[in-house]
Amino acid sequence: MYYAVTHLTAFAYSETITDTVMELRMQPRSDDLQSCIRFDLRISPRARAISHRDYLGNAIHQFDIPARHRRLAVRAESVVETKHAPPLPSGMGGDAWERIAAALDDRDLFDMILPSRFARSSPALDAFIAAKGIQRGGDPLTTLIALNRTIYKAFQYVPNVTTVDSPIEHALEEGKGVCQDFAHIMIAVVRGMRIPCRYVSGYLYYRAHDRDRSADGATHAWLEAWLPDLGWVGFDPTNDLICGDRHIRVAVGRDYADVPPTRGVFLGEAESTLEVSVKLSKLEALPVDGQTHAPEIALPQYDLLTYQQMQQQQ
Repeated sequence: MYYAVTHLTAFAYSETITDTVMELRMQPRSDDLQSCIRFDLRISPRARAISHRDYLGNAIHQFDIPARHRRLAVRAESVVETKHAPPLPSGMGGDAWERIAAALDDRDLFDMILPSRFARSSPALDAFIAAKGIQRGGDPLTTLIALNRTIYKAFQYVPNVTTVDSPIEHALEEGKGVCQDFAHIMIAVVRGMRIPCRYVSGYLYYRAHDRDRSADGATHAWLEAWLPDLGWVGFDPTNDLICGDRHIRVAVGRDYADVPPTRGVFLGEAESTLEVSVKLSKLEALPVDGQTHAPEIALPQYDLLTYQQMQQQQ
């Protein structure tokens, strides 16, 4: 499957600021199941971005704007190819739990069972686990599939009940939230079972007939759990899905704090407002002649503008 993605982020500031330094995580990943064929970044006021990859393979772009400004806009355009993941088995062998425990000698996997800022145990989480009768099953895969559905059924999808920095207790107490909350809750439960688990930031190609609960025109979040012989398997508790070729992966980390689309600082005292728009379209074939065929989003023509705001994933 080929997709074109246009992701526009625009900031407005109450006062003039200077010396913005910002990093972006907007370029989709390339791996066995996904390839970022084309990526283009436009920044207004104009700035030159440099890029590198972190230890998890995420592409990070950084730029600075030293001049005075009150507006900032970033538009990222991507063309991505996704592939069907191999079908999952109906279950795993009886020694799968022991094989996961043995694999934790790998430092990278061990990091993904440790508590993190947004994915950690708490009395509210313990109460939720007890109320839903959540426990290890006969094998890790069937346990994760059941947990994915349990979280899907336990919470209503309601935007604006939680904020970008809400702890999982808010969604647990309200019984509602968005994909960021559901991913964090499931990660915390899965890590408690000693299964390596990581947060995924990206996009979902929305199809109304699939009854997707996540919002169209927004970023999305889910999680990946590491399983012997299968590697990293994606689970989307917002929509009760095993992740497939409609999920476009941008960045992975311990939780959302590791992978916000934008993060930065500036010099000055100002309040900021944020607008985010995402357009995702399916392509019948790979575009040619430099055309992405992505839906157009007008890039605001802002004047010459810190910002330390993160946008919630829906």
